[in-house]
Amino acid sequence: MEKKYYIFQKNKVVYRNNEEVPHPFDQKELDSITGRQSPLIMQEAPTEKGLITVELGENHPLPNGYDLVPLRSLLGWADDSLFGKWGKASQLLHWFNSNRFCGKCGSPTEPHPSEMARVCPGCLANHYPAISPCIIVLVYRKNEILLARACRFPIKLYSTLAGFIEPGETAEEALEREIFEEVQLRVRNIHYFKSQPWPFPGQLMLGFFAEYLSGEINIDGHEICDAGWYTYDRLPEIPSAGTIAGQLIRHHLENKTHEK
Repeated sequence: MEKKYYIFQKNKVVYRNNEEVPHPFDQKELDSITGRQSPLIMQEAPTEKGLITVELGENHPLPNGYDLVPLRSLLGWADDSLFGKWGKASQLLHWFNSNRFCGKCGSPTEPHPSEMARVCPGCLANHYPAISPCIIVLVYRKNEILLARACRFPIKLYSTLAGFIEPGETAEEALEREIFEEVQLRVRNIHYFKSQPWPFPGQLMLGFFAEYLSGEINIDGHEICDAGWYTYDRLPEIPSAGTIAGQLIRHHLENKTHEK
C-alpha cells in the first residue's frame, strides 16, 4: 500500500504553494522536506493503513515551494473526502501529543499494535482518541431563521447556535438547554440533519433543525454577543458551505424556497 504523509508544522498544514488544493505527500517529498532532521512525530493511523501524520519542529526550515496554511482554511477549498483525511491526520496528531503519558499512573505510553490507542505498560490502560460530541442547530419560524454572532467570531459573521453535550444528556436535551442558555428561547419539532467531524481539535458536530416555540431573544452576553431573526432575502454574512452550519442554513433556505 502506498503511504501518504500529512505533514503539519505549528498546527498548520504544509502544502505545495503551486497546487490548487493541498494534497498529502509521498515518501520522496517527505524526505525532501525533512532533509536530515527527523520529524518530531510520524504516526500511522492504525485503522487506516497508509495514512501517516507527520509533525515538523517549529524551527524546521521548509524548502522553497512549500508553505503553511491553517487547517480551517481547507473548509470549502478541499472536497469533503480530502478535508476528512487532513482532519483525521490532525486529530491523530493532537491525540498523540495529548497522550504521551498515561493519565492514570503517569507512565510513558506506547502505540497499540492494532487499534487506534496508546497503551500504558505500567498499568495496562488503553487511551483512545477523545471525541467530544456537540450539537449545532438552526432555529426557524415562518420565513425567518435565527442567526447569532459568537463573541469569538469576526464582527460580521453570523451562524447557528451550537454547544457541547454534557454527561448524561441526550443530543436533544443539550440542544434545548443550549438554545435557552444562549438566547432564552424554547423550541419544538427537533429533527436531525447530518453530522460532521470537526477537527478543531476533536469534535463531532450533530446537526439539527428546530422550530421556534416561545420566548423573546435575550442573549447571554458571554458566548453570544448578538442574535436576531433574519428573513431569507436579508441575511448577514454566514459560514461557508464547507461547514455544517453553512449547510444547515443553505439546506433550509433551498427547501423553503422550493416550497413556495
